[in-house]
Amino acid sequence: MSRVNPLVRKGSTADKPFQLVVTPERAGWRYSGLRVLELAPGGRAQFRTGDDEMLVLPLSGGCDVTCDDERVTLTGRRSVFSRVTDFAYVPRSSSVTVRAPNGGRFALPAARADRKLPFRYGPAEEVSVELRGAGQASRQVNNFCTPENFDCDRLIACEVLTPGGNWSSYPPHKHDEAGEGESRLEEIYYFEVAPSPAGGAGSAFQRVYGHADRPIDVCAEVRSGDVVLIPYGWHGPSMAAPGYDLYYLNVMAGPGAREWLVRDDPAHGWVRNSWTGTPVDPRLPLTTSNGRLTRTERMGS
Repeated sequence: MSRVNPLVRKGSTADKPFQLVVTPERAGWRYSGLRVLELAPGGRAQFRTGDDEMLVLPLSGGCDVTCDDERVTLTGRRSVFSRVTDFAYVPRSSSVTVRAPNGGRFALPAARADRKLPFRYGPAEEVSVELRGAGQASRQVNNFCTPENFDCDRLIACEVLTPGGNWSSYPPHKHDEAGEGESRLEEIYYFEVAPSPAGGAGSAFQRVYGHADRPIDVCAEVRSGDVVLIPYGWHGPSMAAPGYDLYYLNVMAGPGAREWLVRDDPAHGWVRNSWTGTPVDPRLPLTTSNGRLTRTERMGS
């Protein structure tokens, strides 16, 4: 992994119709992968999953997903900042067609899988929305494909929404050694940043750093469509610039049991205790399956 750049810029691994292609081979590891599919109105893409189980997760737009002889329709969403979306699970060793009547972009989180599970639809209304942290470390986590919420062979995936000015993935943590209280998982962060009211592009920052004899050192500005690969090491914070809400998609997989267990950096784990009595940021949740909440709805009036 030391020869692979952990920062993958938007378009640098494009392979039509995919805007982004991260395979285990390209990442220098064994299990986790991600593709982003961009389709024009009426466009379609056909591909085989091979050894991977995958999800079709709308980032913008809706689509029809056909897997072998079965089909589901995904309502999707206008953007990752507009609502929690529905999604589809497609198993390994399958032929898949994604068709977007009105166009759109679709993330395809993937993991090398041993079992072939059924093709399934994941309703937006069944996605568990969790608020984590407190104060300026508050964030929203959409647990659409975590072990407690959706069955897969190896794949773990979730979405995180961080209001502008907040830090998430904090305290810094790791999951690179199998043991008590920690899983061994390779992780991909895929980022999108909400535009300014005038439509300008925003940015955020991501930190990753090593431990013991496993050096890695990333402190990078990220923009919409960028990816950071985390083969090991402490990662966090993910920093949303003031005025720009931040979205990232986490994709994880590893060799052991399908568990998401993390270990905080002992230098910073004390921060969790400081949250006692501090409320969650009142801007959260940013979205639900019914759409983006207004300030009045968040206040409950």
